[in-house]
Amino acid sequence: MSESTKALGSARDTAMTAIVQNRYGAPEQVLAPAEIARPVPGDDEVLVRMRATSVNTPDWLAVQGVPYLLRLQSGLRRPAAPVRGSDIAGVVAATGKNVTDLRIGDEVFGSQWGTKSRPGTFAEFALASADRLIAKPAELTFEEAGAAVMSGITALLAVRDVSRAGPGKRILINGASGGVGTFAIQIAKTLGAHVTGVCSTRNVEFVRSLGADEVVDYTRDDYTRGAQRYDAILDNVLNHSPAANAALLTPTGTFIPNSIGNAAGLFGGLPRIGRAHLMGLGSADVRSVTCVPDRGNLRDLAALLASGDVKVIIERTYPLAEAAAAITHMLGHRARGQIAVTIRPGGDSGGEID
Repeated sequence: MSESTKALGSARDTAMTAIVQNRYGAPEQVLAPAEIARPVPGDDEVLVRMRATSVNTPDWLAVQGVPYLLRLQSGLRRPAAPVRGSDIAGVVAATGKNVTDLRIGDEVFGSQWGTKSRPGTFAEFALASADRLIAKPAELTFEEAGAAVMSGITALLAVRDVSRAGPGKRILINGASGGVGTFAIQIAKTLGAHVTGVCSTRNVEFVRSLGADEVVDYTRDDYTRGAQRYDAILDNVLNHSPAANAALLTPTGTFIPNSIGNAAGLFGGLPRIGRAHLMGLGSADVRSVTCVPDRGNLRDLAALLASGDVKVIIERTYPLAEAAAAITHMLGHRARGQIAVTIRPGGDSGGEID
């Protein structure tokens, strides 16, 4: 019997601790640790002993169940998938029979995003398709790797592929101090673009330290009233109308709405997003960006991180038991960079699969 088959067999009928959501509402009221079945990988999947993950926008939206319209897809009274999280950093614990390039004990990072793997990553173990995992760069801690994937790849695709940032290009990043924004500034600078960041007063020097050429303090100035024109606007906040953003574009410029805006109520910020894309049917170039954590994008992100040209900014790290507090922290919409969640190896994490 192969090492992989042994691990698969011993993983059956065992439990793990996960943070489980039983209804919609405030994180501290609806999230709690629980023992659930440890997942077993399918033929093309990998079971990862989690060491770190992070909080991303889909997590707090799913916890609160807003906009309410999204519940038609996620579950009317409670989420059909009760464990949040999608970013992965950890150690391979078991592999499916078709997985040949990842071995038990390998340190990996990647994502569940865009796949049907369940449960989520706020747990001691998580499943992922093998094509959504690569070796973790030795230069990164588990916390850095686990906090890099969704925000890092979203920023990479928005800046490199959608905005086509490069020398001579001007890009404005609204929400420059947040998760996607901190990555976007650094990636745009590695590509040679001129970057303007928009943030609050307390983050002006921080955003400048990431490489922004210009910084707009939104508490003092409205960037949509400025005279400067941009080749791309990456809007991670959506607190201005799509038309106001489009008016700042050069004739060949691109507007990239990357936020749900005000998520309260039945529709939340969905109408504004809809208006942005309807506007894109006319003269404005409006394009969306979607996180695609395939191996190609993971390797490109890993190379930037391993080189030191792009750094993972983590404002605070929470243990798994305090995942609700981590989501509450993100709900304040003031975090600098990422909010990481760590899962302790051994001890209360149940040891290795034998």
